Amino acid sequence: MTKPLLNEIRIEFKSVGENVGLSRILVAALASQLDLNVNELEELKVAVSEAVSNAIIHGYGSRPDRKVSLAADLYPDEIHVTVADDGVGIEDIQKAMTPAYSTDPERMGLGFVFMQSFADQVEVTSKPGEGTRVRLVKRIGKDGAD
Repeated sequence: MTKPLLNEIRIEFKSVGENVGLSRILVAALASQLDLNVNELEELKVAVSEAVSNAIIHGYGSRPDRKVSLAADLYPDEIHVTVADDGVGIEDIQKAMTPAYSTDPERMGLGFVFMQSFADQVEVTSKPGEGTRVRLVKRIGKDGAD
């Protein structure tokens, strides 16, 4: 049985740091249509922030002339968020998802760690020279049910 899609957003924005906050607000506003608690909302916002930051910083090398796309689908008990870029891509996804690994020595390399900690599912697809797509799934109402 397919879950009913309650709502959705699709947006494309410039690859600038200010849009990390915008993406957090958009996804939080959509997710707030469900009965989620503050902790679930904060975890979702952090995971989205990390995905968008990775696209801007690593995918595009902080070039503001590029575009990041964000899609979010709201279901009765979960939200799916996809962040995509058409930047440099990731050569070795498994290595990139290792804690403390970063292509930028000024960064801590914890973006994927935070995404995996705060989302219930993280899928990364990437091809060098063609970009990266990160899909996050956050189940709502699971706190306390485990």
